[in-house]
Amino acid sequence: MESPHLDSMPQDLSEALKEATKEVHTQAENAEFMRNFQKGQVTRKGFKLVIASLFHIYEALEEEIERNKENPVFTPLYFPEELHRRAALEQDLAFWYGPRWQESIPYTPAMRRYVQRLHEVGRTEPELLVAHAYTRYLGDLSGGQVLKKLAQKALDLPSSGEGLAFFTFPNIASATKFKQLYRSRMNSLEMTPKVRQRVIKEAKTAFLLNIQLFEELQEWLTRKVEDQSPSEEPGLRQRAGSRVQDAIPIETPRRKSQLSILSQAPLVRWVLTLSFLVATVAMGLYAI
Repeated sequence: MESPHLDSMPQDLSEALKEATKEVHTQAENAEFMRNFQKGQVTRKGFKLVIASLFHIYEALEEEIERNKENPVFTPLYFPEELHRRAALEQDLAFWYGPRWQESIPYTPAMRRYVQRLHEVGRTEPELLVAHAYTRYLGDLSGGQVLKKLAQKALDLPSSGEGLAFFTFPNIASATKFKQLYRSRMNSLEMTPKVRQRVIKEAKTAFLLNIQLFEELQEWLTRKVEDQSPSEEPGLRQRAGSRVQDAIPIETPRRKSQLSILSQAPLVRWVLTLSFLVATVAMGLYAI
């Protein structure tokens, strides 16, 4: 994919990011999974996997944000009280997996690749954290409430919001006004044209990492492995034309053990579940 010429890009960084990621937005919007999700086809087991995936991503992202909170390339976008999701996700994991959730949540190869990229950026190119924070947090603010209501209805969850803390931002009174503030801070960041282009490219990478996470799971599901658990598989195959590399079996972050969450689910229910996984990213990011 060719990068737009600098002269053709909008002057504001936030608008440039939105313009440059239109294509990947469209890819996600037109996914078959999106159509399934709109029908409310999501299971509790699938939703648990969503929350586990998000935890790994936000744990890494927020670790690197804390590492760079005083770095001028990111400081204007440091809003831990308003945006950070790790604590909320820990609440959700305790609800869905129980008090020993750290020992049982899955950690797939695609999750690992996403996490590794976040750590690499935070340690070597912190200016690129802007792209990841933008695609994740503004996406959550844009589509979070819609997704919360859909999940609440589909999973018959209590109206108190238990199990859905991730989608709630108690310290943001108006999502619209906060997004305006966040974009203005982004647009005030000083960066050279070359750095700006790298940030735009990284935003595309962030979106693709999200999509690849779900593509990898779909590939496993569409193979004839009904009687074989992920821990028995030699690895997940590389998708033709994708950037997926060094596939390895699913494991837990604290111990490498077999995952009952995947081994017991029928194939057809998991295919429907992935509609929610893609929707979590696509609906939110598309609304940025």
